[in-house]
Amino acid sequence: MPHNDPQPTIESASRADLDTLAELWVRLATDQRRHDSAVRPEANREAMRETLGAYLVNDGLLVARLDGAIIGFASVSIERGTLELDTTRGLLSNIYVEPAYRNRGIGTALLEAAEDSLVQRGADTMLLEVMADNESAQQFYRRKGYDEFRVTMGRSLEDRDENDTHSKEDG
Repeated sequence: MPHNDPQPTIESASRADLDTLAELWVRLATDQRRHDSAVRPEANREAMRETLGAYLVNDGLLVARLDGAIIGFASVSIERGTLELDTTRGLLSNIYVEPAYRNRGIGTALLEAAEDSLVQRGADTMLLEVMADNESAQQFYRRKGYDEFRVTMGRSLEDRDENDTHSKEDG
């Protein structure tokens, strides 16, 4: 193994990792703000620490560890909807690699470990969401064989223009 590019270990997270993982999630959420995410990173730190704890309990929290330090993580779950489906779907809710360690295959290793953990739990499909203007993330997932499955569309309800059918008498 080349000394200048050691590979991290991908393993299940431990409870002792949760504070570090909450910090990494804040960095991920902060990065997502550039792509129009409305999630408030710092305001959600404690809630996300609890959420990550739930992933941990359900064996869906993976870390990339290098020399004892966590440099990335992924969280997955089995979709538990109210409708009976023909497929068991796994959901990738978060994946993050510290910027200094990107482009080394760590995201790929985390993604593959996430897929493996879902297969072990009976999933036959993995779904994930990516912000529409995050081209680099979309390219990453396409290279890994992911295609659009469902498209979420949105608009502001505050700036509707005159082309709409609503009356403007209140303006």
